[in-house]
Amino acid sequence: MTSVKRALLFLPALILLALAAAACGGKPEPQPAPAAVAPASTPEPAAVPDPRAVIVVFGDSLSAGFGADPGQSFPDFLQKALDRLGYPYRIVNQGISGDTTSGGLSRISEALAAKPAIVILELGGNDGLRGVPLANIRSNLAHMIEGFQKAGVRILLAGITLPPNYGPDYIKPFDRMYRELAASYHVPLIPFLLRDVALKGADLMQGDGIHPTAKGNEIVAGTVLTALKPLLKK
Repeated sequence: MTSVKRALLFLPALILLALAAAACGGKPEPQPAPAAVAPASTPEPAAVPDPRAVIVVFGDSLSAGFGADPGQSFPDFLQKALDRLGYPYRIVNQGISGDTTSGGLSRISEALAAKPAIVILELGGNDGLRGVPLANIRSNLAHMIEGFQKAGVRILLAGITLPPNYGPDYIKPFDRMYRELAASYHVPLIPFLLRDVALKGADLMQGDGIHPTAKGNEIVAGTVLTALKPLLKK
């Protein structure tokens, strides 16, 4: 057999070997990129419960800080004073401008939901300004005091008085009502919440003669703190 014939016989095998070598040594088929894995999200830290006992200020516009900038109500200043003196209490301000004793009576459950150790009860002024019968005001305040005491809450009762034009026949029994309630239910009393600011300087009261300025509210907070201290624990 000639050399040419032998070459032709081996040619198919050589072609197959070349194809196999090309298949093994050629470029690999492109593979799809692996899907991106999103980084594990960092869980939000759990809110740390505030261990301080709660004092609810349960009142009307005098508690709400009517006419003063946010953060300048007397409960705001009271919180700062408590913090400064190291008393572990947190103020919850539930003052609502325009509220009356009947309104307060309807929202006792809201105050109790805050689980207060102490309630500063500051209502009745708007009732008096509207000339509500004293028996109604007294009854509403009494029911609020009883409701809080039944829940084991200690109370500081904040009294108020009325402008002279309401006449002594209404004002005197109105003022006496707070003293009698405090005595009947054995709760401490601030006879007149604004005693340290009323008629003591134009910069302490707003133009309406009813609501303190921010500076006045800071003084009122001091008045409240003095009466509140016997109820506090460090």
